[in-house]
Amino acid sequence: MQNGPGREQRRDGPANRCQWLRHGREAIAAMLDLIGQAQSTIRLETFIFHPDEIGNSFRTALLAAQQRGVRVRVMCDAVGSITLRASYWEELVAAGGEFRWFNPLDLKRLIHRDHRKILVVDDEVAVIGGFNIGANYAGDGVISGWRDLGLLIRGSMAGQLADAFNHLFVQAEFRHSRFQRLRRTRSETSLTGPGWTLLLSGPGRGHRALKRALAQDFSRARSIQIMSAYFLPNLRLLRELKRAAKRGARVQLILAGKSDVWLMSLATRGLYAALLRAGVEVHEYTPQVLHAKLVIVDDVIYAGSANLDARSLSINYEVLARITDTRLAAQARRLFAADLKHCHRVERRALGQPRGWWQGVLERCAFFILARIDPYLARRQQHRLINS
Repeated sequence: MQNGPGREQRRDGPANRCQWLRHGREAIAAMLDLIGQAQSTIRLETFIFHPDEIGNSFRTALLAAQQRGVRVRVMCDAVGSITLRASYWEELVAAGGEFRWFNPLDLKRLIHRDHRKILVVDDEVAVIGGFNIGANYAGDGVISGWRDLGLLIRGSMAGQLADAFNHLFVQAEFRHSRFQRLRRTRSETSLTGPGWTLLLSGPGRGHRALKRALAQDFSRARSIQIMSAYFLPNLRLLRELKRAAKRGARVQLILAGKSDVWLMSLATRGLYAALLRAGVEVHEYTPQVLHAKLVIVDDVIYAGSANLDARSLSINYEVLARITDTRLAAQARRLFAADLKHCHRVERRALGQPRGWWQGVLERCAFFILARIDPYLARRQQHRLINS
């Protein structure tokens, strides 16, 4: 699956059939059902795995699959799943399954994390999305649980996601600088098929394809709808969103009214005034913590693990599917419209009301930390790994 820098691979195969998993409760049920039906292989990759009731149900299902002869492999990010003990998987490993930490804890390479969420069963069906494994994600996002979203994929994309898992699984516990060099090459690859592109990004250069695809779609869009848990895009994407609104495209953002990352909320709200002046609609989702990731540009949808923030766009390992499908996009717009009913629209006049000077200072500091310092530290750490 490796290509030289900047190259694109064409992967034709069976047509993909995609189905929205409308919230975490639906996604978790679908994933457990797929694990229960698995015949040959299961690959599970996640940023966070909580050893709670939901996590335990996954462990039980995975163990049962391994015991009936299915090859089971699990990979969790060492920082995201820091509360999970390696002994949690002892019974699975003893039964012949495999478990690995991605990027084991080490201050020299702490920053780069695997933020992908992927389940692939039998190389034929896959689930991607924003949800991790845990009770926080098990609700409908309105009455209970964080608001999240996923996509179930049957067809050739599932096989490509299986290959992507294999590649990172082999390198999960990397210790040598040559892995980072390999990552730079691998991250430049985009996998494409009829009506779809799979963007598998990693630290550094690999995120160019993701940012370029979004910017190009924004530049010619008639309608843009974005739901993002963490929103702090780079200057090019911000410029394209504002330009789209100014030329008459309808640009709607659903952002977090409630967030698990206070610093991100501060930084994002510092962008509101400029967005509103350009004609962008800003809505804050209020019933529960927003954790969904969705972009709809006309009849193109983006779904997967990536937020539109500096960490997803430049630092983390992410997976995002870009799919051109009129039916799927129409369904996504209906989901977006339903979520708008649970949002508070941010108005320019409200931003014009007097605020304490400290609020502006906090917003600028938060932006500087997340959009400047975090990427700078990531680049320094990557440079040290490559040249060590």
